[in-house]
Amino acid sequence: MSHLSKIPATIVTGFLGAGKTTLIRHLLKNPKGRRLALIINEFGDIGIDAEILNGCGDLTCGADNIIELANGCICCTVADDFLPAIERILALDPLPDQIVIETSGLALPKPLVKAFDWPAIRARLTVDGVIAVVDGKAVSEGRFADDPVKLARQRKADPSIVHDNPLEEVFQDQVLCADLIVLNKSDLIDAAEQRRIAADIAAFIPRAVKIVPAREGQIDPAILLGLDAAAEDDLAARPSLHDGLTEHDHDDFDSAIFEIDAIKDSDAWLARLTTIAERHDVLRIKGFVEVKGKPMRLLIQGVGKRFQKHFDRAWAAGERRRGRLVVIGEKGFDKASVGRFITSEEA
Repeated sequence: MSHLSKIPATIVTGFLGAGKTTLIRHLLKNPKGRRLALIINEFGDIGIDAEILNGCGDLTCGADNIIELANGCICCTVADDFLPAIERILALDPLPDQIVIETSGLALPKPLVKAFDWPAIRARLTVDGVIAVVDGKAVSEGRFADDPVKLARQRKADPSIVHDNPLEEVFQDQVLCADLIVLNKSDLIDAAEQRRIAADIAAFIPRAVKIVPAREGQIDPAILLGLDAAAEDDLAARPSLHDGLTEHDHDDFDSAIFEIDAIKDSDAWLARLTTIAERHDVLRIKGFVEVKGKPMRLLIQGVGKRFQKHFDRAWAAGERRRGRLVVIGEKGFDKASVGRFITSEEA
């Protein structure tokens, strides 16, 4: 069966806080007549991203069309979680026109693409494209723009260097598998820096991949969808640092979930979260909270010490107004101290 007769699936990958959820939310608000289904792979065991996406107010966001995989990294649980999720989507009536899969920030996309070669999936679906969302500001600061060849030479020449950078490996695997790279948060860097970052990324990708700038994930769906890549047939052109390995682990990361009482002052509370990010090895904070006297829910998105907030939707009638935060940090970060600081009474 030609891939043109199959349901296309778009895989959205990217490091923590790069803006995957924001990009997908924009896509949901501008589906261009497509009926979309979503598979969301949350890191941890709480549906923060599903909550965010369900608040978009568009018919495309119906609960039946959103499936959340909360049992761990999707690339590590493909057989246990992904196939049943696909079966649920293929049982929908009517069927979706397109499936969008948001991976965990720690996921390697290639094992997921390989899953589309399974007979039960291959007959019905094709990978329309892999979209890698890159945090332009983070790359500009040198966190994920390292030259892998130079790094390999340095390690070989200096036997004292025994540490590895798993974040860099994840970042490289994501862009190496991509059919399109979205350089998000481009408003935080100038045009010359954007060109430099694009050149650095292109230098270690062995094929031509378009890199497009974006602000707050706002990309025309016509650019994101309809790439017709059939990536499951193109695996050899998508090298991975983990090729040949049967599994990888994420022991370098921990996550914790906290329930939050209503807050009084959102600016003061954001300052409190910034202090947490400064004092602890925190990579990502995301969630929502009630602000006293406000009818709408406050959405929080934090990467390192950079935070954004906005009211995303009204609290539903009878809904429990209990805030929830997911905190993701380096392995061994002090969850107890973070929890006390987050949940203590406001000053």
